[in-house]
Amino acid sequence: MMLSTQQWAQLRQFTQQVLDSDHTGHGMDHIDRVVAIAEQLAQQTPAAKRDIVVVAALLHDTYDQKLVNDVAAAKANTAQAMQTAAIAQDDQQAIFAIIDQMSYRYQLDHPTPLSLEGQLVQDADRLDAIGAIGIARTFYYGGAHDTPMYQSDVAPRSELDGQTYRQQESSVINHFYEKLLLLQDLLNTDAAKKIAQHRQQVMLDFLDEFKAEWRGER
Repeated sequence: MMLSTQQWAQLRQFTQQVLDSDHTGHGMDHIDRVVAIAEQLAQQTPAAKRDIVVVAALLHDTYDQKLVNDVAAAKANTAQAMQTAAIAQDDQQAIFAIIDQMSYRYQLDHPTPLSLEGQLVQDADRLDAIGAIGIARTFYYGGAHDTPMYQSDVAPRSELDGQTYRQQESSVINHFYEKLLLLQDLLNTDAAKKIAQHRQQVMLDFLDEFKAEWRGER
């Protein structure tokens, strides 16, 4: 696929229309960061098909079940957007396979090996979930869903599957232990793992400070 400037503009406009009213940390700022990181990783991975990577990164939240009411209808809209932008059918299938299989929840129940391009998009999305931005997005999402900030008497959940992961029985702070701190070891590429090292420490330092202040020690 040789993606033209016009095709990119069409797909970006579609994505912006879908996510324009997002207040959960999945707006266009998130999309732009994921695209940028994915493209950076693709540049370091010559075997990867760059255009598949960036389009999948651009569209990856357009029919996410935690963001839309009707996943099937939203996915159909995404398919129509790619059709309108004249994305070839084989490329559409590759992009949908990435989006359908890359999420943390999906992988809990279906540890499906991703394509090389999918690994890069997944790494980029996961990198934006950790570090300082990840901290901010986690509280943003928790606030949008009325999730308690912290409950010191409620331990983080373990051995989660796709269904229990989505149940709102935890807290924002517990989400770090249930998912975010685990992502570093789940990254696919050495380049992403290198970026994650600092971001992981940012989260660990934040959690130490948060709990100390919560207990009135600082």
